[in-house]
Amino acid sequence: MIQRNDMTEGKLPHPTRRLQVQGGMVEEYIIPEEKKAEVLAQLYIFDPVPGLEEERYDLHEGKRFRVGDFRVTWEHGENFLVSPYYPSSGGTVIDWMPVDFDDQD
Repeated sequence: MIQRNDMTEGKLPHPTRRLQVQGGMVEEYIIPEEKKAEVLAQLYIFDPVPGLEEERYDLHEGKRFRVGDFRVTWEHGENFLVSPYYPSSGGTVIDWMPVDFDDQD
């Protein structure tokens, strides 16, 4: 099992590809489905860690998404856990709201 510090300090042991985002290009990890739960558990900064099938609301994009559709990028020497909409709106894990967030007054 990879320890949290091993995942957040240095590149992950997965290949990357270039990803166009607002403001330029970043590296996006290609994470196999069978490793997604492990990566999520190591990079998720809140407690409890949601399940891959749970939904969240991306505050920047204004849309819901399945947690298992997350992306991880390598930027400025750090790993970033981001929403699937990251290329268009820039939402990171701190912008993942409860799924009913858009229904609140």
